[in-house]
Amino acid sequence: MFAPVTPSPVLNVQRIDAHLLVAPVAAPVRNSFRVLTERNALLVQVTDADGTSGWGDIWCNYPPGAARHRMTLLQQVVAPMLTGKSFTDPAAAYRLLEQSLRIPALQCGEPGSFAQVAAGVDVALWDLAARKLGQPLWQWLGGSPVLQVYASGLGPEQPQNIAAKKIEEGYRAVKLKVGFGHDVDVANVRKLRTVVGANGAVMLDANQRWNVGDAVAAAGAFADQHPLWLEEPIAADEPVEQWRALARQTPVALAAGENLRGAANFSALISSGAVRAIQPDIGKWGGFTGCLEVARCATDAGVLFCPHWLGGGVGLLASLHLLGAAGAAGWGEIDANANGLREDFLFSGFDVVEGRLTLNDAPGLGFAPDVDLLERYRAK
Repeated sequence: MFAPVTPSPVLNVQRIDAHLLVAPVAAPVRNSFRVLTERNALLVQVTDADGTSGWGDIWCNYPPGAARHRMTLLQQVVAPMLTGKSFTDPAAAYRLLEQSLRIPALQCGEPGSFAQVAAGVDVALWDLAARKLGQPLWQWLGGSPVLQVYASGLGPEQPQNIAAKKIEEGYRAVKLKVGFGHDVDVANVRKLRTVVGANGAVMLDANQRWNVGDAVAAAGAFADQHPLWLEEPIAADEPVEQWRALARQTPVALAAGENLRGAANFSALISSGAVRAIQPDIGKWGGFTGCLEVARCATDAGVLFCPHWLGGGVGLLASLHLLGAAGAAGWGEIDANANGLREDFLFSGFDVVEGRLTLNDAPGLGFAPDVDLLERYRAK
């Protein structure tokens, strides 16, 4: 658990390719500060000198145009740093990227953008290594394929309808977007509690909507419905002292992490005792190399490790393999909203049964790239 059970094969990076994909959405997806009117995915393909390819998924949900910008960074800045080089393992390549990208990221004031590209490349390198070994990534990392999962991304309009559908599909937990006003939020939380029942789980996500005072008031209004956690009620970069103050004043457990970068920031929040669940996003920062370190820290502190993901299928598989590698003690996040870039890129038999999902035994992430599928969604 947390580390490969056998040595990594040597990785000889021959080329790195970007695949920018776009899919329309039937209904816009809302959170407390933005609306998604289309789905994007930026896949990175790292090909070894032996012809084996590994795949990663670079976070690019926001702002508009983010996917093309990240693709430029990948093609013109990051890929040349690795192409033609050999590495003893994926972590060695990631450490080189961390060192090489530090100054460029500072120079243009874009540490997040560079971190996202590096994270996606790291995922592809881990996938590549596992494929070269012929093992599923969760297994090579000494983890478990059986995961507890929840349906996320339920917006403010009729969330009980989506929740009911997900319960029928086998889910036993759902996550609601809040931050749309007291009356709307409270009514929706109660509706979801009715749908999932007393034994189901309801999580809440405010997407950094409030200050501490407003978050305390909101959490108090939700408390009688017993949510499992309230996610990002305040800004991710608020000082740890603010998170501690909020935790002391609310009866609802807190969760955070999708918008943190750097092992030190994760360690500080985990050790503060303010959060019940830590939620690194494998496509935003760290990839497997960084996020496995977070998993170790969380486990040692008794904090739930619950990777965040709200994007395409390749990144979802990576996030779930990450959870499996960490021992599968936390929760895996699966977006409830329709997304062809997710659904069409998953392995057959990707089914939730009584709230649990079992990863397959295919090498690497279990993603089988299909040229026709890539061309169908390729951005023009």
